[in-house]
Amino acid sequence: MLYAIISEDVNNSLERRLSARPDHLARLEALRDEGRLVLAGPHPAIDSEDPGEAGFTGSLVVAEFDDLESAQAWADADPYMIAGVYAQVTVKPFKKVLP
Repeated sequence: MLYAIISEDVNNSLERRLSARPDHLARLEALRDEGRLVLAGPHPAIDSEDPGEAGFTGSLVVAEFDDLESAQAWADADPYMIAGVYAQVTVKPFKKVLP
C-alpha cells in the first residue's frame, strides 16, 4: 500500500537540511531503485522553486510499504529526523486516484 509521509521542519532548518541531505537522498534513491517511490520533495518556504536562504518548511514522500508500521519506522529513521530538521512527521495511508 502507498503511504504519505508529511514532515514539518523546525524553524531555521536550512543548515541542518544541507548537512543531512546526502544521506536523506540516498534513502530516497534506494526506494526509487526498488520501484517503491511515487514522489518526494520539499516544501519551499516561499513561492519559488529555489527559496535560497528562506529554506523549506517540510517535505512530502509518497511511497509503497508493507504496512503503516513499516512506513513509520522508515520515516523515524530518516537522516532529517536524526539531524533535528523535522519538528513533526505524520505518516498516513494514501490512495492514489489520479493520474
